[in-house]
Amino acid sequence: MKSHEQKSARTTGKPVLLSGGNPQIAKGYGDEPVQAYIAAMPGWKRDVGRRIDALVVQAVPGVRKAVKWNSPMYGMEENQWFLSLHCFAKYIKVAFFKGASLEPAPPVASKQKDVRYFHIHEGEAFDEAQFIAWVKSARELPGEKM
Repeated sequence: MKSHEQKSARTTGKPVLLSGGNPQIAKGYGDEPVQAYIAAMPGWKRDVGRRIDALVVQAVPGVRKAVKWNSPMYGMEENQWFLSLHCFAKYIKVAFFKGASLEPAPPVASKQKDVRYFHIHEGEAFDEAQFIAWVKSARELPGEKM
């Protein structure tokens, strides 16, 4: 990162956007760091991030939240996660850590055999009912310890 970007981030209090527009948010647990991440998501991604967060909370009352590795994480137990988000230049990647066990599995394969991804691009509507079904099923699986 360039020094003027660091200085600007310090003086404005706004998070730095990393490669692909992913917000740099300090590691933290609970809703506050997740909301800070979502608020810092650039452009159209912010509204989609808010919607994803709302759908997860709706599907999983009492869900645990954290930001780790500059990505919001959602889980059922301490340090065990079933889903995360990450901003890329042209899409938001939703990772289901045990996604290969979901029926139907999210559409994008990973190098890790259990992980499956769901990508959301600008202007693309996504099937919220299917997303909620994935979230509800994912919460029933053992979380990924991180």
